[in-house]
Amino acid sequence: MTPRKGVTSDRKQSRAKAKSASPRPSVPTGRGRTVTEPRPKGATTPGREVLPQMIAVLKKTYPGATCALTHADPLQLLVATILSAQCTDARVNMVTPGLFRKFPTAADFARADLETLAGEIRSTGFFMNKARSILGCCRQLVDRHGGQVPADLDALVALPGVGRKTANVVLGTAFGIAAGVVVDTHVKRLSGRLGLSVETDPEKIEADLMAIVPREDWIAFSHLLILHGRARCDARKPDCAGCEIGALCPKILDRA
Repeated sequence: MTPRKGVTSDRKQSRAKAKSASPRPSVPTGRGRTVTEPRPKGATTPGREVLPQMIAVLKKTYPGATCALTHADPLQLLVATILSAQCTDARVNMVTPGLFRKFPTAADFARADLETLAGEIRSTGFFMNKARSILGCCRQLVDRHGGQVPADLDALVALPGVGRKTANVVLGTAFGIAAGVVVDTHVKRLSGRLGLSVETDPEKIEADLMAIVPREDWIAFSHLLILHGRARCDARKPDCAGCEIGALCPKILDRA
């Protein structure tokens, strides 16, 4: 059927007005790029309305929440975070004391033999890839940063094996710099269950969280969700009955 005159142009004008009326904010990602805050695709984010109450309850439940990776300086935290990929923090904390005694500086890591280093971290899984990342990372630290870990997002994500999550961990925990929100497997899962984001891509989830979580809480927020994910909101069997924020949670389990 032939459309009535003017219908097509009216639709185009409506779409154009809608786009200009609701610009989507962007946040920096490092490497000079930005992530545009995603608009919900036919879904709501009910947890946003009660987020301040959630944060308040979580702070009372987990006072002094901080990074679980044992470290004494930014370099140790950087290496430990690289090792924590697809590995529990508890396992990493079993490996790193001996590792850091053998390789106390970035220069020591940079001079390490690949096979020897891989053997030291074997129990953390994906040990060859992690060993290559640590070697490459520490060699660049020595060559470009005087052996020191830079307190800068762009400089960190330019290092081998360092993505935005690792950079945020180091900046937030080692330097107290709120450059973003750490999105690990726990934060990703709880962001969906709590109705804070409908996205599945970590960078898009982070953009959503940065838009609704007060900046002064960016560092603590990820620690709170990680601890709560371990204590209550398990991937397979969430303890909804015992959950401290159960009365506020929309319990969106089908997207977790």
